[in-house]
Amino acid sequence: MIRRLLKGAKGYEAASIFTLLLVLFETALEVILPMFMSYILNTLQLFANGEVMKDALTYLDWSNGQIVTIAANSFTLVTENILKNTVLTYGVLMIISAVLSLSAGAVAGRLCAVAGAGFSKNMRSYLFAKIQDFSFSNVDKFSTASLVTRSTTDVNNAQQSFMMLIRTVIRAPAMMIFSFVMAFIRHPDMAWVFLVAVPLLGVVMFALSTKVYPLFRYMLKKYDKMNADVQENLVAIRVVKAFVREDYEEEKYRNSTEEVRKAQLKAEKLLVLMNPLTNCIVYGTIATLLIIGGTDIANGKIESGTLTAMMSYCTQILISVMLICFIAVQMVMSRASIDRIYEVLETEPDIKDGPGTQTVADGSIKFDHVNFSYSNNKDNLTLEDINLDIASGETVGIVGGTGDGKSSLAQLIPRFYDVLSGSVIVGGEDVRNYSLFNLREGVSMVLQKNVLFSGTIRENLLWGNKDATQEQIEEACKAACAHDFIMSFPDGYETDLGQGGVNVSGGQKQRLCIARALLKKPKIMILDDSTSAVDTATDAQIRAGLKKLDKNMTTIIIAQRISSVEGCDKIVVLDDGKINAVGTHEQLLKTCKIYQEVYHSQQKGTVEGGEN
Repeated sequence: MIRRLLKGAKGYEAASIFTLLLVLFETALEVILPMFMSYILNTLQLFANGEVMKDALTYLDWSNGQIVTIAANSFTLVTENILKNTVLTYGVLMIISAVLSLSAGAVAGRLCAVAGAGFSKNMRSYLFAKIQDFSFSNVDKFSTASLVTRSTTDVNNAQQSFMMLIRTVIRAPAMMIFSFVMAFIRHPDMAWVFLVAVPLLGVVMFALSTKVYPLFRYMLKKYDKMNADVQENLVAIRVVKAFVREDYEEEKYRNSTEEVRKAQLKAEKLLVLMNPLTNCIVYGTIATLLIIGGTDIANGKIESGTLTAMMSYCTQILISVMLICFIAVQMVMSRASIDRIYEVLETEPDIKDGPGTQTVADGSIKFDHVNFSYSNNKDNLTLEDINLDIASGETVGIVGGTGDGKSSLAQLIPRFYDVLSGSVIVGGEDVRNYSLFNLREGVSMVLQKNVLFSGTIRENLLWGNKDATQEQIEEACKAACAHDFIMSFPDGYETDLGQGGVNVSGGQKQRLCIARALLKKPKIMILDDSTSAVDTATDAQIRAGLKKLDKNMTTIIIAQRISSVEGCDKIVVLDDGKINAVGTHEQLLKTCKIYQEVYHSQQKGTVEGGEN
């Protein structure tokens, strides 16, 4: 886990290392303060009682600047001069140590914040870059909501762990070790108490952490489900309101949040045991020290300053143990998040670049005995034994019922998915031999769901070709029947679309997406039900515009309306993932029963609609 966290610190190594060093320096200074204080208190007690020195003592004689050392058991009487010099020496040392400790802590805190922010930026960048490499099937596997949670909530949890790692995780054990050492130096007979208390607490913490970890993973999965419900509701908010389903959506979300609450409560039930168990060990340790120390003071073995120092070290050790307990809880929570982050980062994309460097030569397409399944299961095929030849420059229509595999067939061409068996050949080359960049540069696809981004119309269109001139932009928009409505806006091509293109209608979105795809000047253009929101007259104009713009471009039109494909060079009829028939509109009307039924049902609907 620590190795995984450190990977995110790239570029911020200096800030992380200096944080560690400053924390160690700060901790060492804090631990030495009780020692200085005990020297002052012991000397005061001996002077007040008129007793002789038992322990060794070193101080600065401020009258002559010399360092004086009194040996242990020298039976030196504590004079006013010794007391004054001891208080001054160790008082000044305490002030210097406190100031240096405070300064080191402040600088360490700032550097820790810098390293933590850099870690968060790196991890989000790594995740985002990895997701960009994912195929559709990779995204389907994780789900969009889960990827969002991993890039936000999980990264935040990991960031907290990283900041703990370079500060608190080092500070707590360091303080505990330093305090152990100082306690043994001051009074070995009392220090053994810590050797019992700390391992006991360690066993308790390990047992609880082991039990809690799987519960937190389960809780994060419930968070994924809750986020998915929110995302689905926001995307479909217009549908929700149109069908007056707000109450249903609220109930669904309440159920999701209730599942999160139950999962969190299940984990917290174990975590609440930490405080009482920790308190038992803490108070037991303090009581034991007081009994031993009080007895030794009564017997004249130690002075009160030594007991005070031991109590300070006890406090420091137990605070360290409490911090370690807190860190353990956070690390358990974060470990689940870190595992989820690296589950994404260590996933290999299903679709990788082919070995070739060639570009797409022309728009010819061949499906050779293609079988395809989203689950990669030969017993659950989406497309079965597809054989189809499309010449460069042809316009081909694909029709069929819902779920017959029309979009699946088209998505194999730009290699959004890979075939289970057989091959897809584009431009005379198997698509698996192309680099993904070269293949997709030669293919434009307008998907069923029209996606526009925040920004102006021009900025969205330039996704197709960032170097396109205004003349080329207008030419593509005219072919897609988009130029006129764009110019009707006061700002024309500089009109802001809003997030997701909320400022334009569904039909306008479709035409902008088609224009954007045309700007690529592709060898192959795929329209996946991309004119469903426009009227038949505009649909016909768009098809004519496409052919006029580039006669050598292969065009594949997936449509529900027969009117959208009847002018194609050939039409492919899909039925349950298989090719039922291939031919022209006239041929299919004579030979294909499925095509006849669809055509006549639509003609009947058109006539009835006209009569109404």
